[in-house]
Amino acid sequence: MPVVVEKTSSKITNKNMKQVLFTILALFVSVAVFAQKPVAEKSTQAGPRITFEESEYNFGDIYQGDKVEHVFTFENTGTEPLILTNVNVTCGCTATDWPRNPVAPGDTAQLKVTFNSAGKMGGQTKVITIISNAVNSQERVKMVGNILPPKKEETK
Repeated sequence: MPVVVEKTSSKITNKNMKQVLFTILALFVSVAVFAQKPVAEKSTQAGPRITFEESEYNFGDIYQGDKVEHVFTFENTGTEPLILTNVNVTCGCTATDWPRNPVAPGDTAQLKVTFNSAGKMGGQTKVITIISNAVNSQERVKMVGNILPPKKEETK
C-alpha cells in the first residue's frame, strides 16, 4: 500500500516557522530600540557649563628656547556659577594662570598658557585639562606647533 504524505502539514509548519521568526525579530528590534539611552540636550541640563572660544592654538614654527603665550577665553554658558578646581598640564614646560573665583552664568574668563620650548625639538602638542564643577567637568585645550633648532649667533 502506498504511503500518502499530505503537503498541508508542511505548509502549516512553514507558516508557523515564519510567525516564530517574525516574533523573534520583532523582539530583538524592540529590545534594541528601548535599550538606547536618551540623549540629553546640552541646553536643558542645569548647572554650570564651560565653553571655550577655541579648543586649539597653533603657534606654528618657533626656535628652541622661545616662549609662547596664549590666552584661551571661555564662557560659563550654564545656569549656575562655574568654579575651576584644577588645571593640569602634560609637562613642566607648560605653565597656566587661571581664575580662582567663580565665573557667573553668562560671564567670560581667561586661561593663560605659557609654553617654554627649551630642550624641545620637532612637533609638539601640549594638552591642558581644565577640571571644574561644570556639567562637562573635564575640558581640554591644546597648544601645538613645531620647534626648530636654536638660532645660530651671527658673528661679525
